[in-house]
Amino acid sequence: MTKKTKLVAVILLAAASFAVYSMKQAPDTPEKPTPTVQVTVKDQRELAALNYSGTQTIELNQNKPTFTKDELTLTNGPWERYGDLDHLNRATSAEALLNKKLMPTEKRGEIASVTPTGWHNKKINGQYLYNRSHLIGYQLTGQNANWKNLITGTRQLNSPEMLRFEMDIRYYLEKSPKNYVRYSVTPIFRNEELLARGVHMMAQSIDSEAVQFNVYIFNVQKGVNLNYADGTSTVSTTVNSSSSENPAKQYVDENGKGLIKGSNSGVYHLPGSKYYDNTTNPKAWFKTIEEAKKAGYRPAK
Repeated sequence: MTKKTKLVAVILLAAASFAVYSMKQAPDTPEKPTPTVQVTVKDQRELAALNYSGTQTIELNQNKPTFTKDELTLTNGPWERYGDLDHLNRATSAEALLNKKLMPTEKRGEIASVTPTGWHNKKINGQYLYNRSHLIGYQLTGQNANWKNLITGTRQLNSPEMLRFEMDIRYYLEKSPKNYVRYSVTPIFRNEELLARGVHMMAQSIDSEAVQFNVYIFNVQKGVNLNYADGTSTVSTTVNSSSSENPAKQYVDENGKGLIKGSNSGVYHLPGSKYYDNTTNPKAWFKTIEEAKKAGYRPAK
């Protein structure tokens, strides 16, 4: 190799190193709840053994779902199936081939009659700790008080974590009556515990890669210590109220669409807030509090 060739090689290597360094030093993109940790597990028992270490949503199998060819068939049209409650009355599984035909056309019904295992709810800073979390979201199949489809989930688990994946599916299904998504949601319990450690969610759009994910979401709540044996809890730190939220923080789904709801009464509701799930027909959607306020919306009391 000549000196000139060596010099060019060194310059190229230095440039590449600088590019990598620059990428590492670049400022983080706006806050967006996307999976950053990848884990390989063999079965649900290994999932149940995982402990939360700061990242609530993690990718499994490089984020690729593991449905077989037979499980992706359209032969029977759209369908939904819910596993029987186990010996401890815990929900076990929810499977579906989703299509626009299954989506609700009526107003959401009441689900307070269902008391899932681990239900020891209480208010923390004016907001309830737990939600009755649908395995398959209401917006996808219209299920209301179905004991087989509800678990005790933290506000964080329900929204924004599960919600952002559900909204991706919903947007895709609404685009065309020909769109189908194979969907699987499994609550993961450790041994005889009554509060799920998390949920395993997989989805695959049929004959398309528009919707494709394989994730595990930990059932945790910031500033709260959960006793998974029975669902009781203690506050570990001071939990900030929504009034102290960063106005520039982004609440978006995987497609970058805003998750903050603007109601017809001029109030905005953050994912996980008290009235978020009750706002079923929002007038507007926003990505940030700042954006909502500029549009004339005020925070909920």
